[in-house]
Amino acid sequence: MDNDQKNDQKAEEYVSAEGRAMLEKKLEELKSQKRLVIAERLEYAKSLGDLSENSEYQEAKEVQMVNEAEIAELEDFLSIAVTIKKPSGVSEISIGSAVIVSSSSLGRERYTIVGTQEANPASGRISNESPLARALLGRKRGEKVSVITPKGEIEYFIIDIA
Repeated sequence: MDNDQKNDQKAEEYVSAEGRAMLEKKLEELKSQKRLVIAERLEYAKSLGDLSENSEYQEAKEVQMVNEAEIAELEDFLSIAVTIKKPSGVSEISIGSAVIVSSSSLGRERYTIVGTQEANPASGRISNESPLARALLGRKRGEKVSVITPKGEIEYFIIDIA
């Protein structure tokens, strides 16, 4: 495989069933409701006259471009995303696993490993591409992992996998 083919391939993306439903709903809203609002805004702007000096029209066209780009991005993501099946009774950490870990600096924490689109570290949902998730994937209950962070190396002990 040459470099051009490697560059054309996309990394595998992951999304939970709930995340897929949420993104599909957002896509539908962008396609129907937001497109309608933008179309109405464009019609109003056209009614104001000369389009070459019409800032209202230019702004509406820009909003339309952003909306269409977001639609294309969501469609592309949803077409390639692998839906995560919640693992049950597994002994190894995988995408979709909820993991309870402890560290001397952070104490006991619970994380769910999700795809990049759903990551929200503040709510305990970490991306499968994050340093912590990469260190945890494939590991088992009772193991220790080390993660290099901006504040230095942190050692985590895996308490449980759900």
